[in-house]
Amino acid sequence: MLAEASNGTLSVVLDDILRFQFENHFPKEISREWQDDCPNLHLIGNLPFNVSTPLIMQWLEAVSNRTGPFSFGRTRMLLTFQKEVAERLVAPANDVQRSRPSIMAQYLCSVKHCYDIPGAACVPKPKVDIGVVHLVPLKQPLINLPFKLVDKVVRSVFHFRQKYCRRGVEILFPAGRDDLVAEMFQVTVIDPTTKPYNLTMDDFKSLCWAYHDICERIPGLIDYDYR
Repeated sequence: MLAEASNGTLSVVLDDILRFQFENHFPKEISREWQDDCPNLHLIGNLPFNVSTPLIMQWLEAVSNRTGPFSFGRTRMLLTFQKEVAERLVAPANDVQRSRPSIMAQYLCSVKHCYDIPGAACVPKPKVDIGVVHLVPLKQPLINLPFKLVDKVVRSVFHFRQKYCRRGVEILFPAGRDDLVAEMFQVTVIDPTTKPYNLTMDDFKSLCWAYHDICERIPGLIDYDYR
């Protein structure tokens, strides 16, 4: 009905957004080089709360790899999240809301929490308020390393977000490798008693590069999973 009412200006596709192949649905002519202005393509979505976090993480990985909707260039995103998730995406260092999504979004994108929408404005009414977030991919990531390596370090550090950051760094390595944990903090000059949410982006950049260099030296370490 929507497609018919638009007189051909709107195309409706029913599909799983987590599996949708954007590159097959837009003309290549709109593509821009990554260092140029953003392409005339926008991701605008009122995201279901149950898929919003895995979806934004999937899109952030696509930003890093310049695939999917970002194969056309630095595609902008205007998305809705549960208000608490929106606050986490923009949380700066020393904010207790700072978490894995904060670092993963901010190292790849300029992120702005535009405004909130009260739950009462929606039908059916959700139990929480909604935050509208605008994300624009950066020309250069703040941490120029593979997405999966950055995500592994950030996820580990925030695994024990109320403890000292040393505890999260420990699980990057097999048991008994206290020497590697000590090397991480010696190289980065980060206080191991710092709480994860107090760490700056530069701190995470240093941790990621230190871990990268150790992994380059020790074959197979990058595949270690403490779980």
